[in-house]
Amino acid sequence: MMTTDPIADMLTRIRNGIASGKTEIIVPYSKLKASIADILQQNGYLGKVSVVEDNGFKQLNVKLDGNSQPESLVRVSKPGRRIYAKCNEIPSVRTGKGIVILSTSAGIMTGKDARTKGVGGELICKVY
Repeated sequence: MMTTDPIADMLTRIRNGIASGKTEIIVPYSKLKASIADILQQNGYLGKVSVVEDNGFKQLNVKLDGNSQPESLVRVSKPGRRIYAKCNEIPSVRTGKGIVILSTSAGIMTGKDARTKGVGGELICKVY
């Protein structure tokens, strides 16, 4: 199945997995999705993230940790409308209780990391 927005597809799979009470989900692999999943794991929103190979295709195996699941995963920048922010315009999510994930020239990072490094970029999603 081919989607026009694979990041939105990944976020939707995570939301649906949490809503249906699953302990793990499978997402088609890409470097961008792996980076986003790693950031979510580092910030405590997901459990273990691993790359598995099935019939020659890489996939992300994401464990949904029951105690610290995200309340909301929202895609900000979409294929039809990209949203960019300078380092001093990066929004805070729920007054610092959530994170925003950006794609910058220095790689994929949280809004807090981007502010400290002084780089802006495309707002990918908000998580809280």
